[in-house]
Amino acid sequence: LPGYPQVRVALPSRRVAAAITEHRADVVHLAGPFVLGVRGMAAAARLGIPAVAVYQTDLAGYARTYVHAGEGAAWRRIRSVHAAADLTLAPSSAALHDLEAHGVPRVKLWPRGVDTVRFRPGHRDEALRRELAPNGELIVGYVGRLAPEKQVELLAGACALDGVRVVVVGDGPSEPGLREALPGAVFLGRRTGGELARIFASLDVFVHTGPFETFCQTVQEAMASGVPVVAPAAGGPLDLVAHGRTGLLVPPRDAAAVRDAVWALAADPALRAAYGATGRATVEGRTWEAVGDQLLGHYADVLSARTVVAA
Repeated sequence: LPGYPQVRVALPSRRVAAAITEHRADVVHLAGPFVLGVRGMAAAARLGIPAVAVYQTDLAGYARTYVHAGEGAAWRRIRSVHAAADLTLAPSSAALHDLEAHGVPRVKLWPRGVDTVRFRPGHRDEALRRELAPNGELIVGYVGRLAPEKQVELLAGACALDGVRVVVVGDGPSEPGLREALPGAVFLGRRTGGELARIFASLDVFVHTGPFETFCQTVQEAMASGVPVVAPAAGGPLDLVAHGRTGLLVPPRDAAAVRDAVWALAADPALRAAYGATGRATVEGRTWEAVGDQLLGHYADVLSARTVVAA
């Protein structure tokens, strides 16, 4: 994607239909039904194969953020693409309600799993904590893309709190501006795998700031790591964070609310521990195996519906 090399766009070609035919597919799963996915949808229709489309990105929110217009056009595009699918899978209740409110038919909920073996409290690393916070500060972390829609600058108030060290994990086009907006923050760049799991478990509080998340996987990874969460009361986090039990939900785009939530957790170690333990217990059943079984159930429903119509 021009100006954003971390995002790559797969362009459609005639090979899409050939690959589906060669694979002898029973169902076409469209992980992102735009650009390449549209060609996949068209190929499935020509071949008479049912298509399941997954809604993952709040394009309307991105239009507001990057273009400051075009939200209506984005929803028209979303509706036209997803209406062609036999089934659309939404990752959260908020996303499902948005799709239905904008006229997308045949929508069901399909959340995301989390690797509870990789992300777990046992990876907490005291040596890493001393490196990140040499004076014993409370470590507040953000993990994700550094892009305008994530609104990471809302952590500025937390950076100003005494005894708090903000740690930012990720990369993206907003990084230079965020280094100025978040004085004293530690920027670790993009981290993955076991190293990322070690960072998650070594946090005291995890904060997500973006209001346009259709799910928000990093919230689940923080919870699996036994870390209390602060997140906006919008989109995917509404399904994930139980306010007052696993973390705190705050008004979207409210830097003061983020700061106050961090301060409240900083002042109460017992509350942090309770939220972290409850968060871990909450996600233990959300394995990728369980979520995969749900997906197979959705495929079976689509195939069954096609069989009934054919009969």
